[in-house]
Amino acid sequence: MKIHIYGDNLCALVSAALFASVGHEIWLCLPEGRVKQTFAAHEEAYPEPRLQEMLDQQRKEQRLLISDLEQPLSEDTEAVFLAFAPKDFALAEQMVKAIAQYDDYALVVINQSTFAVGSSPYLAGLLPPVQSLVYVPDFTQEGMAIDSIARPNKIILGCDDARAEATVREIFRPFNRLKDHFLKMSLREAEFTKLAVSGMLATRISFMNDLSNVADALGVDIEQVRVGVGSDKRIGEAYLYPGCGFGGQSFSEDVMSLAQTVSGVGIKSKLLQQVLQINEDQKEVLFRKLWRYYDCNLHGKVVGIWGAAYKPNTNKIDNGPTLKILEALWAQGVTVKLHDPRALQKISQHYGQHPQLILCDSQYEAAEGVDALMLVTEWKQYWSPNFKRLKQAMKHPLILDGRNIYDPAYLKQMGFEYVGIGRGL
Repeated sequence: MKIHIYGDNLCALVSAALFASVGHEIWLCLPEGRVKQTFAAHEEAYPEPRLQEMLDQQRKEQRLLISDLEQPLSEDTEAVFLAFAPKDFALAEQMVKAIAQYDDYALVVINQSTFAVGSSPYLAGLLPPVQSLVYVPDFTQEGMAIDSIARPNKIILGCDDARAEATVREIFRPFNRLKDHFLKMSLREAEFTKLAVSGMLATRISFMNDLSNVADALGVDIEQVRVGVGSDKRIGEAYLYPGCGFGGQSFSEDVMSLAQTVSGVGIKSKLLQQVLQINEDQKEVLFRKLWRYYDCNLHGKVVGIWGAAYKPNTNKIDNGPTLKILEALWAQGVTVKLHDPRALQKISQHYGQHPQLILCDSQYEAAEGVDALMLVTEWKQYWSPNFKRLKQAMKHPLILDGRNIYDPAYLKQMGFEYVGIGRGL
């Protein structure tokens, strides 16, 4: 099948690589910007596992062609994907109007972009009767983006046209063999479902973070509570891990968009506002614990931080807790030594040459001579460091574990002082 994919977000690139890998003829049509420039320079657009290798292979085998948004459609083009960022609705509207000019082509337009509820029906109304628009929301997870599409646990399909549904099912057929992952509903229901999923996940995270603060006050270990709560089959284990707050542009934007959608129809949702507020407060929890540990006097201290990306396996720092922690520490006269496997360039671009920031190539360099070490992003290389080496490097052996990945008893045995999230210690 010949398919055009318009957009340059992670979903667009992963979809292009995967659909090409199963034999579709893909035109990846890129708007002007950073991603298009990286392709021109033969560089990596997103530091996503296996993605660049797959893109390069499909381009080499000429099943994947790179073009721009002006690439004309041909009579044998059967489907067009829209994979734009939430801020690019005007661009999506422009592309749909351009597609509508091919009013004798029986195209299926597949919108994967997360816009406001009602956007897909509006875009569908711009098309001639011979064309159809469906909504297949983007549930791509950074760090495991390829498996998000290749091994989906669900494929939401907003659709009211049988022919369009058949086309979408054929495109996704290689990734939908073990069982039928499609959940069909209306366009508006699919749009609202996408936002509701993000809202539910954010609520679970924020609820556990809220409980972790109570656990600290009660002197109990939130990890034991988490295991107990997750053992209830009505609840399950996913997204119950307390920590120092969630970040990420798409996830945060989804939750905010859901809150705006709810308020936009005249309903006040105190829950969603609390979810967002708890998360913002939680981003400073490690700073507050350090502040109390040093009796509210951090001036002149040196703090090491492991992790700047908002989650492992990405270089993105959008809305991540590290940003709030850095600014809170700097306001108290603290010098920060920061390490991250992939996100240091993003931090450098964001802050420039900050006098209280030292970017470190090694995680142990970031711990050298520090008064405390904060674990913010749970990269795998941080899970089992050489603790003897770490203790020798630190000026004071205090570890603040923002993801509860370490064993408090073992660290105490090794001579560290340990502070976690809701560990009651």
